[in-house]
Parts: sequence; C-alpha cells; structure tokens
Amino acid sequence: MDNFFLKQQLKDNAKRITALVQGVSQEESQWKPDSENWSILEVVNHLYDEEMHDFRVRLDCILHHPDKPWPAIDPQGWVTERKYNERDLTKSLENFLDERRKSLDWLEALGEPDWDTLYKSEFGEMKAGDMFSAWVTHDQLHMRQLVELHRKLTEEKTQPYDMGYAGDW
Repeated sequence: MDNFFLKQQLKDNAKRITALVQGVSQEESQWKPDSENWSILEVVNHLYDEEMHDFRVRLDCILHHPDKPWPAIDPQGWVTERKYNERDLTKSLENFLDERRKSLDWLEALGEPDWDTLYKSEFGEMKAGDMFSAWVTHDQLHMRQLVELHRKLTEEKTQPYDMGYAGDW
C-alpha cells in the first residue's frame, strides 16, 4: 500500500471539497433536490463528524486498541439530530478542515504502521489498510455527491431550459 499516496489524497481531497463548496451561498447550501437526498451543507457536516468520530478513531482502535469496541456512531441519524442543515456553511467547512488537519498530523505521527493489523468488529474482519483505504474513498464518494448536487441545483435554476446539449449525464 502506498501510504504517502493515501495521505496526499486526504490532503488534496480537503482542497477538492473546499473547491466544491466555495461560491455556494448559504441558501444554496441548504437546498435539497428532494426529501431523500442531502444538501451540500449536510454533506459538509457529515464529513466533519466522520472525520472527528469515525475514520481516525476507528483506525486508531485497529492499530492501538484491538480489543476495544469501536465507539458507536450514527451518521444517518446525526443529519437531523445534529441539525446539519441549520448550520453555517463557512463555519461547517472550517470545522471539517480543522479536523482534517488534525487527522493528517495524526497520520504523519504514525510513521509506517502495520497496515495488516487485523481488527474484528460487527462488520467482520478489517485490516488497518482497509480502513485507511475506505477513508480516502469515503471522501471520493462525497465529492461525487457534491458534484451531483451542483448538477441538480443547476438543473433547477436553468428551468425551463434544457441542458442536454452539454452531453449525457
């Protein structure tokens, strides 16, 4: 596994996520295409909570506390329980970026851990390298979600005109 590459991806993803949020008004950040989908603001706050309570914490458990159960999280429930869509977009992004910096510092301090360290959880067996890889791809999943939200918002704001000439989506 390319440890340097994955750390660089986490660093670069913070910049990519910032770019996908910059220029979005507070009102636009709260817009949802429907009741089933998240808003841009909800995605950013989800990333913040995941950064603080999920990936770094669970990777630390795998590497340093293999007999300790993972702390409980509720990513889906937190969206409404923690009122993500009522928060300030600028502050939410700052919160995420602060936590990402803490994560990058923590990862740097790890040096070269044993990525094959195995942990048994309710999700089955997982290696430290699996968790680190999932952390990076989790960012990518939500960057794709942010792009989709931008697309849907553009579609909403261009009505009644057709965007088909741009190409198949």
